[in-house]
Amino acid sequence: MTALLKDSSPPSPRYAVVVSRFNTDVTQALQDGALQTFQEAGLSSDAVVVFSVPGAFELPLLCDRLAQSNNYAAILALGCVIRGETPHFDFVAGECARGIEETARKYGLPVVFGVLTTDTLAQARHRANRQILSGSDVLEEGRTEKTTPASNKGAEAASTAMEMVAILQKLA
Repeated sequence: MTALLKDSSPPSPRYAVVVSRFNTDVTQALQDGALQTFQEAGLSSDAVVVFSVPGAFELPLLCDRLAQSNNYAAILALGCVIRGETPHFDFVAGECARGIEETARKYGLPVVFGVLTTDTLAQARHRANRQILSGSDVLEEGRTEKTTPASNKGAEAASTAMEMVAILQKLA
């Protein structure tokens, strides 16, 4: 009697996307870019799970818990911190970056830093591809700044996560 052979291919990797709700118009665009990139790469909708947190400062804690669960091949942290008139930006952005990096090292897991840290909302929108710009962006009345070509950093974070998963799978 012949035994039935089970499919021996490894399961598709699962990804967690953790998105800050603060500056929602920007972070929603980052999330949309990430999800579109995963879809274009052929991942099924159940291979990507989205979580929401109040702000960027809360991203590291949830990323740490998700990494601890051992249910995901990579985690994306998406957020937007815009510099204001107080040092609050420095604390939030710095601690967010430190916490995300710490989680990646602690668990040996790609935890991709997709948190925009910009001086203005216009810069954030540009990096989330929310508005197409023609090489310069108005920062304040009469002042302009050269910018890089518009892109979606959420999409870039998803690409980075998939590339890191592939690299780590080759090393295993």
